[in-house]
Amino acid sequence: MALLTLENPEIATSQVRPDQSQLPDPPSTTRAAIPRASSATEAESDIFLIMKEERESISRGLGNEQPISQAPSNVYVVTDEDIRHSGATDLPTVLRRIPGLDVMQMTGADFNVSMRGNNQLPANKLLVLIDGRSIYEDAYGSMFWTTLPITLPEIKRIEVLKGPASALYGFNAFDGVINIITKSPEEIKGTTIQVGAGERGTVRAAAIQAGTYNKIGYRLSVGHDQNQQWRNGNALALRQSKVNLLTTYELSSSARLTIQGGFLGNNRFDGQVYETLTETTDKINSSYAYVSYDRPNFFIRGWWNQWSHDAEETVIPSLSKFFTITDPTGRIAQDRQRNTYNLDAQHTIEFAPAHRFTYGASYRYNHFDSNYVLGNSKDENRLGLYIQEEWRPNERFSVVAGVRYDIHSQINPTISPRVTFLYKPNADHTFRVTGAVAYRPPTIYESSIDSRGRIFPAGCPPTCTVSSGTLLIGNNSLHAEQMISYDAGYQGWYLKHRLRARIDVFYNQVSDLISFNAPTPTNGGKADIYGGEAGLEFLATSWLTGFVNASYIDIGQSVPGTAKRGAPTWKANGGLRAELDNGLNGEVGVHYVSEATYPINALFFVAAQRFLGGQAAPDQRVENYTLVNLRAGYQFWRNKAEVAISALNAVNDKHREHPLGDVIGSR
Repeated sequence: MALLTLENPEIATSQVRPDQSQLPDPPSTTRAAIPRASSATEAESDIFLIMKEERESISRGLGNEQPISQAPSNVYVVTDEDIRHSGATDLPTVLRRIPGLDVMQMTGADFNVSMRGNNQLPANKLLVLIDGRSIYEDAYGSMFWTTLPITLPEIKRIEVLKGPASALYGFNAFDGVINIITKSPEEIKGTTIQVGAGERGTVRAAAIQAGTYNKIGYRLSVGHDQNQQWRNGNALALRQSKVNLLTTYELSSSARLTIQGGFLGNNRFDGQVYETLTETTDKINSSYAYVSYDRPNFFIRGWWNQWSHDAEETVIPSLSKFFTITDPTGRIAQDRQRNTYNLDAQHTIEFAPAHRFTYGASYRYNHFDSNYVLGNSKDENRLGLYIQEEWRPNERFSVVAGVRYDIHSQINPTISPRVTFLYKPNADHTFRVTGAVAYRPPTIYESSIDSRGRIFPAGCPPTCTVSSGTLLIGNNSLHAEQMISYDAGYQGWYLKHRLRARIDVFYNQVSDLISFNAPTPTNGGKADIYGGEAGLEFLATSWLTGFVNASYIDIGQSVPGTAKRGAPTWKANGGLRAELDNGLNGEVGVHYVSEATYPINALFFVAAQRFLGGQAAPDQRVENYTLVNLRAGYQFWRNKAEVAISALNAVNDKHREHPLGDVIGSR
């Protein structure tokens, strides 16, 4: 793919270089931080000063900042420079470099992203935020990664927290949290235009105008994305346009009002892929509005999300000759709309230098309309209350403990505790031990789906139906999935801060997993997931940086059906980045994923065994694969413009990432 980027002189955002009057930046695609639910316009120190920890300000999780060494969780950051140098056209491709993150591409538009062995169809255990606003689809528990309402150049950094975070974030922060933080009007002041095109009909275009006037700041962006399918190069997988507007008003030197809103219109989305279905989407529209008041140690924020999705519920081709799925009236098409209203408030009190106490509350109301749910409509209410205490008796030792109480209109209340012990023997080394509990409630679909099915022999038209009736109906007796997690980690700096090492081990016990088995979803089974991750980030010379990391997973389980966990045992990532003074730059990234076995729906085996002409069920085993991603660029016009070319999966290692996914090649 070829890319052209033009920037106003005020907004050139090149990486701080070692030959400048600041400490050098590490390579990295894996800079540590903590996810937060804060406005993108909050004042923050330079993320590139990672090697000088005392000057680095890292978000605590809900609008506050802290040094990296005090982070109470296993956390990483991907910066805007990492996104730019990766050459990626979507965020899941960028996220592959983080150890322990599971990325599974199904089609040219559909991705599933999860952590530490919990990926599935669809992935529903990871909370995703943009500037603290949830974009996780509560109604059916999934993420549409390629339909984000913002453009890539607007992103300042992506903060990734691995491990349960329900103690602060509540439901759905099960595997962890990914918070996408956008640039403030001051940080992206001026005009930015980015246009790219490449193989398989790939087009990415964005235009951003931002500025400040007295106490007012603004950022306006528009974007367009499209590309073709993997399985059919003549058919669209994705086509959409978006617009986003952010405004800020400085009420005082320490208080700010932020108002933000946007719209995305999509008229082609190839997916999502489910256990027996793939959706042919004619239209996805999403809108949002966000308002916040922030001052030191306090915020109150409210937002509204609307999501409408018109799609054909198409049975996966290898099963389509055996059965169909419809709503109760026999209609295949599904029309659905979700409206979410959310309010958050938080206050922090510092009793003394050794104590910091935080308390807060959140309320959410979901309303969902669909011809595939009981009564064609469903309402859901959520209320959460939480507290957290940070105690630091001396410079070497600290404890962070918190608990959250969540009320949900469909299930019993839940209590989510978390405690972290941090030991810092000196300024360059930190040891951490964390224990936490998290919950994921049943989605509206899991508790209220209402569908019908018709089963017939191969070659027989739908008029000679063998059986018909209820195929799947929701279960109001479901209870929340639970994770109990233990995590220990170390990070340290060596060679005068030219090398950073990170090691983490974990044990997750997952129970009451919800399985979508006909005729009704059920809870059942338990999985014990063990693993470890290790990585290095290094500064080789003033112009060359690099990283290498690896992760290991072992799963023992007694889980039925498609709720069974599947994951590659080994994953490894590495990369080198060069940035020369003459404007030339380049990056090579390598991602290895070992073989894995994933569960598939029993209907595949039934169809293969019972029906004349039935074909064999898909192989549940996915072979290992290696992705080599390349990018080369040249900055000119005083670093205000750049041309670049990238190749994703440059060696064309053709592979599937799930038994039901498309064959992925190079682009």
